[in-house]
Amino acid sequence: MGLLSRLLTFPLEPVRGAVWVARQALAQAEREYYDPAPVRQALADLNEALRTGEIDQETFDQHEAALLARLEELARQRHRTS
Repeated sequence: MGLLSRLLTFPLEPVRGAVWVARQALAQAEREYYDPAPVRQALADLNEALRTGEIDQETFDQHEAALLARLEELARQRHRTS
């Protein structure tokens, strides 16, 4: 029975492979999207830009607020999945 069902469903193997690849790509995208390290690095870069005078305080405050909101979102997401 196992051999017969494998032979009958063999034409579906490319579809199964494509589904597996799509799931792997989605999982990797989610890992990258929910990784707080790039956000922390952006905050560090933002602080450095302010320190060196590349940006003014108003620009810093706007970008910092957005990055801190993103970190809070990531923390909530991590809490939900734990």
